[in-house]
Amino acid sequence: MEQHKNTTEPDHTAVRTALWRALHVQVDAQPHILEDEIGLKLVMPPDDWMERPDMKYTRRLRASIVARSRFIEDLIVAQSQEGIDQYVILGAGLDTFAQRRTDVASKLQIYEIDQLDTLVWKQKRLADIGLAKPNNLHFVPVDFEVSSWWRELLKSGFDIRKPVVIACTGVTLYLSKAAILDTLSQLAKLAPGSTLAMAFYLPVELLDEEDKAMQEIAEKGARANGTPFVSFFSPEEIVDLAHTAQFKEAETISTKDMEQLYFINRADSLSPASGEVFLLAKT
Repeated sequence: MEQHKNTTEPDHTAVRTALWRALHVQVDAQPHILEDEIGLKLVMPPDDWMERPDMKYTRRLRASIVARSRFIEDLIVAQSQEGIDQYVILGAGLDTFAQRRTDVASKLQIYEIDQLDTLVWKQKRLADIGLAKPNNLHFVPVDFEVSSWWRELLKSGFDIRKPVVIACTGVTLYLSKAAILDTLSQLAKLAPGSTLAMAFYLPVELLDEEDKAMQEIAEKGARANGTPFVSFFSPEEIVDLAHTAQFKEAETISTKDMEQLYFINRADSLSPASGEVFLLAKT
């Protein structure tokens, strides 16, 4: 495979996540939790990409990523069947739901919010591999440090009067508690019947013992890259935040819940890392 070059580049975390989803299909036992190799086609990594340390030594993190994606996918499919027709992905990265699940996606207005470079790169690569962006997929570029993602979303055609599913993963780790509460308070004002699925991260002392060393390595790497991890929460603190933000309903989905949903009786004993917790909240 030849490595793709371009003037803009996607976020490194988005690339790693896309490759983890593809690696699951290529090396883990069936049934696969998620079938997603489109991200691999977009990234076009070197032939030895599976030998990268962040691919070889992160099996439990890979399991968490595919479970996270499957959980959100199941949520939007179920909500679509209930009549919801708007879907917002906050920090979309190289999400491929719109390309893989056209049976559901074609009935939705989908808004992918992310940095300009990632979205420009993604749109070009989708066209390169014959998957031009459909009219119901809206790319919403935002410089999160200087502009309002909410304002940009409203300018892109989003209908504030109608309920929506919003997914947000890989974001809260880098935000202050005050910024997270501001975001939740904004989202809690969405039309009644809206649903938020937002990933939060546990402090290291609440992790399973086997995940603590990997978490410490990840924190060290993030600091070295100038993107330090900022916010960690217990499940109780997450629910308290949602209630403070005025959501009507709030619960957390733990790693144990994910195991029950997707990892029972697997031949390869694949199981997710314990660091991520989902807030599932309703307006």
